[in-house]
Amino acid sequence: MPRLVRPALVTAFLAAVGLLSAGVLAYGYRQALDQVAARGEADLALAADRLATQLARYRETAVLLSDHPFLAALHDAGGSRVEAEALLQAAVDKTSALAAFYADAAGQVLAATRGPIPDTVTETAYFERAMQGALGSGPGLMPQTGQRAYIYAAPSFDRSGAVRGALVVVVNIDHIEREWRGSRPAVFFTDTANKVFVTNRSELLFYKVVPGALLAPDGTRMPLALHSTGGHVIWTQALSPYVPASALHLEVPLPAIGMLGEALVDVEPARRLALLQAAAVAALCLVFGAALLIVTARRRALAEANAVLEDRVAARTQALEDTNRALRREVAEREEAQAALTRAQADLVQAGKLSALGQMSAGISHELNQPLMAIRSFAENAVAFLDRGKPERAAENLGRISDMARRMGRIIANLRAFARQETAAVARVDLRGVLDSAVELTETRIRAAAVALDYRRPEAPIWVRGGEVRLGQVFVNLITNAVDAMEAASERRLQIAVSDGPVLAVTVRDSGPGIEAPEKLFEPFYTTKAVGGGDGMGLGLSISYGLVQSFGGTIRGTNAPGGGAVFTVELERWREEAAA
Repeated sequence: MPRLVRPALVTAFLAAVGLLSAGVLAYGYRQALDQVAARGEADLALAADRLATQLARYRETAVLLSDHPFLAALHDAGGSRVEAEALLQAAVDKTSALAAFYADAAGQVLAATRGPIPDTVTETAYFERAMQGALGSGPGLMPQTGQRAYIYAAPSFDRSGAVRGALVVVVNIDHIEREWRGSRPAVFFTDTANKVFVTNRSELLFYKVVPGALLAPDGTRMPLALHSTGGHVIWTQALSPYVPASALHLEVPLPAIGMLGEALVDVEPARRLALLQAAAVAALCLVFGAALLIVTARRRALAEANAVLEDRVAARTQALEDTNRALRREVAEREEAQAALTRAQADLVQAGKLSALGQMSAGISHELNQPLMAIRSFAENAVAFLDRGKPERAAENLGRISDMARRMGRIIANLRAFARQETAAVARVDLRGVLDSAVELTETRIRAAAVALDYRRPEAPIWVRGGEVRLGQVFVNLITNAVDAMEAASERRLQIAVSDGPVLAVTVRDSGPGIEAPEKLFEPFYTTKAVGGGDGMGLGLSISYGLVQSFGGTIRGTNAPGGGAVFTVELERWREEAAA
């Protein structure tokens, strides 16, 4: 290695070590901050729970005493204020509350303990809240003494349920703070105006957090610098010798007492730990760098080994390319197989429809033959009436012929729509129209089987996601299966209902023997009909299951509690924004 190159490499190595050490310092500092934040969050949560728990006993005192008989009697002429005030004084003495008083709905104080009492309570938020029938609470300063207090106002109700007054309990915040002042870390709780109201550092009281500064109670602005490191906010300030100058700021909302809990945790230990880690990494890198200079002589051997490795990599790359080509061929074959499967499924659906048409053919031919015979009869009658000079009777017969023709046209249109192979994508379909068509297609078979149909037709169109022909096939299959199931039943009743609730569902219920094996219901070629009976191959429900799933819906069959089987088809509503 030339001597002119070696100093440059050493300089580059040292620069790299410096960059790596800086990266380790930044990463280690973030990791240490995460640990400091975890401990600080636990301490802050403990302090918040302690404050909330201490205030809770005063809240319970207010709620429990608000309906005491001595206080309720103050609204009557025979009430004793002396007894009521003795009751309140005893409660205040036992709980170390600052004061307590009871006021009626107009804000007039009917009983009070010793201690500071506000001159008026009608305009306070906590009293107005109590007058609405809820527990009022909130922090504030006592007007006479300036003491910090947290106030609970519990409503008192008369027999009719109306609010007749409120019991107000004033909590002494100084007494609560006395138990945990000076503890670590620095914790403070701010009110809705961002002022420090409760803290374990008394010098922070009534400081207000504003952008870029902290406002002291006398209005003095204390500089405050905020910066983010690893998702954590660091405060740099000079509030007090007992508050770290550079501290991790944490907060937790306390909606139950209307305050925000905040903590300032010293980050100096995290910084020292990160510096120690960076120094250790730098030392290790320097040691490895020295070792690297020693093994430079082996560079040629390593270069030869590298050439061999490159040859192996080239050979391995070629093998991988060959494997990749084979995989692409296999993927193409699988895609062709999937396309063939899709076509087979479409043909199977069409076969199912044609099979259903074959089963309905006798009834459909009767439905067409009957109107044809009626048309012939009405036509002959019309000719006879015209010969007799009765054109009005002839017109009446011609009108009946027109009705019969429309009925035949509707039957043929339904058959044509049902028989065609639908290839359109999922679209907007009127569920009511689909059900009407399915009922009309199976009406002859229902009548021939002496089945009583209870079809609760929706009053308005219901738009769902689906295919009109494929969805019609599902309901034709369900109706014909239900009619077949009731062949040996003494009572034959078929119910079709639409539930237009949060979940859109169509139920088809019969009075047959029920489902023998519900877990096999939608398996292909599973059927309970006689073998060779010509009633189907057990594909109808399997096809229906696949069709409903393709629309994003579900279909299930169960035994009804009163006997028979019930099939439920749940469909997705059509939403224009989802379609877009």
